[in-house]
Amino acid sequence: MTAPQPTPVNTLPLSLIVKGDNPRRYFDRKKHDDLVASIRLRGILQPILLRPAPGREDVFAIVAGERRYRAALEAYGADAEVPVIVREMTDQQALDAAIAENDDRDDPSETEQADAAVRYLAACQNDRAEAARRLGWSRSKLDRRLALAELSETVKLALDERRIKVGHAELLAAIPADKQDKALETILASGLDVSKTRDLLMRVTQNLAAACFDKTECTTCPFNSASQRTLFETHVDDGHCTNPGCFELKTQTAEAIRFEEQERAEKAARAAAPPAADEDDGDGEADDGLDDSESETEVSSVDRAETPGRTEPRPLAPQTPLPSTAGGSSAHKSTVTVKSIAGRTSDLREATWRTAVARALAANVAHAHTAILVAAMSGTLPQIKAETLKARAGLLVGASFPDISYGDKITEIRALSEPQAANVLSAVGAAYAKDVLTFGHVADLARAFDVDLRDVWQVDKAFLERYTKDELKFIAQESGLVAHVGEKGFAKLLSAKKADLIAGMLNRPGFDWAGRLPSSMTLDGQYGPPPVKAAPPAAAPIKQLAA
Repeated sequence: MTAPQPTPVNTLPLSLIVKGDNPRRYFDRKKHDDLVASIRLRGILQPILLRPAPGREDVFAIVAGERRYRAALEAYGADAEVPVIVREMTDQQALDAAIAENDDRDDPSETEQADAAVRYLAACQNDRAEAARRLGWSRSKLDRRLALAELSETVKLALDERRIKVGHAELLAAIPADKQDKALETILASGLDVSKTRDLLMRVTQNLAAACFDKTECTTCPFNSASQRTLFETHVDDGHCTNPGCFELKTQTAEAIRFEEQERAEKAARAAAPPAADEDDGDGEADDGLDDSESETEVSSVDRAETPGRTEPRPLAPQTPLPSTAGGSSAHKSTVTVKSIAGRTSDLREATWRTAVARALAANVAHAHTAILVAAMSGTLPQIKAETLKARAGLLVGASFPDISYGDKITEIRALSEPQAANVLSAVGAAYAKDVLTFGHVADLARAFDVDLRDVWQVDKAFLERYTKDELKFIAQESGLVAHVGEKGFAKLLSAKKADLIAGMLNRPGFDWAGRLPSSMTLDGQYGPPPVKAAPPAAAPIKQLAA
């Protein structure tokens, strides 16, 4: 039996060799200098493995031996010839060989293994078991390296250069990528060991046991410390969320829903109680937040004046107060008025407008600046809840900010970049819109900054379920739905059960609720029709050429 012949060794000038797709990302300087000295003394003893560079004639890409290539280039220069072995290889074969070379010759860093894990997983169509088999790793090692792939490039470099330990990296991998670099700065500047880094991150995590929202999604979230525990030896305590931004958003949403349900229950209780005689608001302002001019106005046949920017004709309101369709004697028929229908949704209107104004201020630092100055000069700025911004300081400024001295806080704020400072200012403005006690101030901010609720809110089932059939007819009439289906068609719809009536209103062919804002959700008690799209500019007239 004939033994396989060894691959012939040739020589090539270094100028014809280019770097390949090597997963190695970091080369130790001391080891490099030692290799340069060795090559100057003894030459290259092990040939460099090459393959023809794709798309480049007479040029060869390194498969294995990039450290030798770098050292030879420094020792001899680009014109020197070095021993090489040239093979035809596919991309995957070249990757396999490069990883094997790195594992055999010099232990690769954890980040290099992470990058290799990502590439192998893609080549195996996300089959983790197959990727682990082809890498020769355990499944747990593959999972740990894939988790480290979520590190920012700055943190990866710090680990490669051994400025931080693997324990640091495992902790940082458990927080969102956009927070890792700031945390790394704190670790390096303060010389924090792994234990103190863990304590630092614990201060900016949230206890899931105390969360007020549904935690179903959290069970499989990578930012749940219980998930991190199965991957890393170093992790924060079980049952904590390491993504404070997501935790805060879920908390605010849950609290808004709870607030809305509480307000709805209180209003239902007030509605069930006998009305007080000659009830008056006392301060001259309508309880529901509507303008005085509209708060007591019953629905009439006169169409309201057009609001600037709203050019769609407003449907005429009923000529007489709408009678109750729920039965009962004629002596107790209800009257649907602007104020009565708005009373059903004052809680939702306030919460929705506060959110809309907060988002507008968060997105526009100039508007946020104006709101903060007005709040300060009017004495209402202290109404921002103390914990609202303190809880966000670690996110907006830095993880260590809540725990440093007041003087250091000044230094940190002064050191903020212009975009960071603008972000903090916007957050203060948004917090003011959420927390200021008087809703009238929120309404004034909305008017001043042209906040349009039609851009972010739409009539839905939950909204319509608040109302009686009479009130649903009122909404349908002012929104143009009655005109769309016709009086007889809507009367037939009105005779159905309330659930079927709502379904029919929401799913009427050819009628789009987008951009239609019922008067019960506006600040002035006037229906807001869909914004009119600007017409395309007219083409310029063609000038006749002179004969």
